[in-house]
Amino acid sequence: MKSSLIKAVFLGLVFSAYHTDAQVQTVDNSKKMEWFKNAKLGIFIHWGIYSVNGISESWSFFNNYINHENYMKQLNGFSASKYQPEQWVNLIKESGAKYAVITTKHHDGVSLWNSKAEKAISIPQNSLAKKDILSPFISAIKKSGLKTGLYFSLPDWSHPYYDINTRTKLRYEVKNNPTLWQNFIRYYQDQLNELSTQYSPDLIWFDGNWEHTSEEWKTIQTIDLLRKHNTDIIINSRLNNHGDYDTPEQGIPVIPPQNPYWELCYTMNDSWGYQPYDKNYKTPNMIVRTLADVISMGGNLLLDIGPKSDGTIPEEQVEILKNLGRWTSKNQQAIYETTRGIPFDNYKGKSSLSTSKKSLFLYLEEAKNFTKIYGLATQPLSVKIIGDPSASVKVDYNPEKTLTLNFSKVKFDKDVTVAELIFDAPPVFIKDFKKEEHSLVEILNKKNAQEAAYDIANTLNYDSNLLTHEGLTNDGLDMQIKKTPNTNPETLEWISKHAEALFETGKGLPAGHYPGMSALSKDKQTLYLFVEGTPTGPIALKGIKNDISRIRIVGDGSMLSHTIYNKLYWSDRPGIIYIDIPKERLDKQMTVIAVLLDKPLELYRENVGAIENNL
Repeated sequence: MKSSLIKAVFLGLVFSAYHTDAQVQTVDNSKKMEWFKNAKLGIFIHWGIYSVNGISESWSFFNNYINHENYMKQLNGFSASKYQPEQWVNLIKESGAKYAVITTKHHDGVSLWNSKAEKAISIPQNSLAKKDILSPFISAIKKSGLKTGLYFSLPDWSHPYYDINTRTKLRYEVKNNPTLWQNFIRYYQDQLNELSTQYSPDLIWFDGNWEHTSEEWKTIQTIDLLRKHNTDIIINSRLNNHGDYDTPEQGIPVIPPQNPYWELCYTMNDSWGYQPYDKNYKTPNMIVRTLADVISMGGNLLLDIGPKSDGTIPEEQVEILKNLGRWTSKNQQAIYETTRGIPFDNYKGKSSLSTSKKSLFLYLEEAKNFTKIYGLATQPLSVKIIGDPSASVKVDYNPEKTLTLNFSKVKFDKDVTVAELIFDAPPVFIKDFKKEEHSLVEILNKKNAQEAAYDIANTLNYDSNLLTHEGLTNDGLDMQIKKTPNTNPETLEWISKHAEALFETGKGLPAGHYPGMSALSKDKQTLYLFVEGTPTGPIALKGIKNDISRIRIVGDGSMLSHTIYNKLYWSDRPGIIYIDIPKERLDKQMTVIAVLLDKPLELYRENVGAIENNL
């Protein structure tokens, strides 16, 4: 897919860029959007002739990496010989997805169905497969009860009526040949009529609108055409700002989109279609945690698979889908029909609320002894671990409206454990609650050193440093911190070991970048991440514009490696940084990771939209 580019310079002309904001709706869409908002997980399918050679879909010839003639020769190798659509649908349903979106036609113009539109190129008529491969899949989807989504490319770089062929080759100027352009409009609208008539989709997923204006595409006319077939058709926002929901691509948003309906389209590796040499897969653990992240922000995850040309799905992708199914089947009530979670100030982690607001779900990405919720004006009736009726969670609620949950008797999930807090009425969260104020003496006297470390980290996160002027030294040696007979030596030991992260450091990351507490060095160039318990996988950082110089464990000296996913070399949008921490190096109280940046911290907090290029 790799959609929405700032259109290439062609013959010295710079074309206009695509904007991701959906058109302001003038009607109440809540009823028709209900199934979409509740779905939370969909599966994207990029399948086409590009899977034969395992090259980039459509863009390969557009960018002149391969000429158009050789690209289209892949028609002769597209067999679909092992294609079993029922197995696809069973796997999609097993993953926990509630809908699927399949590429009926990508920018290369090759239709999966037997299109009768003028000069159409189709799999049934022009490929080795010689059969309609879309119809049996849609039939199986509808029998399964899943919702049907059809991806459709507006541009058709192979069609003789379309104005653009490649980045450097233009067939004609629209303004100089309006008749030919109108012929193309008729062609693509004929195809949409075919898809609507034959398949009755619930959703149309447009792509490629950046190449022309809304007027040139005849957008309003196209929407009217679709609604004649289905008044409740859902359309994404890639139709020149006319649409029902936003579609951020690849980068998980730091700040939730303003539109109440949105969907992150996301690859398992770095490719949409099948590419045999792209082995840069995210782990099943990362994908589950991505889903939890998206749910906590009130969105959907549209996770992509790229089948091979014979119709089989790569093993790595099957493994990810099956593990998703394991987790979604276990945690159904914390996934579907949920809404955006509570503010980061109240809870340093991922969360969501049930539609009734009487259940609060906490997504725990680490095995730990406790967590805290601040500014909670309502006590829960009960707390349970979803999928584990034998788990026992101890609850403590203090006069400062802080709720502490004790997980010492919980068996944690290998990916994400979900705690459900049940209330008799929607809980009240205090927006500007009074922050817990602990004196240093009070913290040092706590019997539980883990909780003392947590409280120190939490005060730092709010730019309140209790230690800098209380006898702490920058290396933790020769400290002059005042002790009492009740001072916990384990807490002092932890402070000494992690002095670097506690001495003259200040407020950490705002919400969205890291699901935990953090602090920043005085020169703003070292980011300290406080890691609770035992993470189930690598810890994740989003929206960091800086390059990373090195990462290490504070007070330990161990250097850590990191991996960056979804970073496009030509875009300023940062990728997701994953940091692996060896379990044997975790601190029993709280581990602190130092991330040294190339310059003072710069954060990306813009809206994440469509991909703007695919060079």
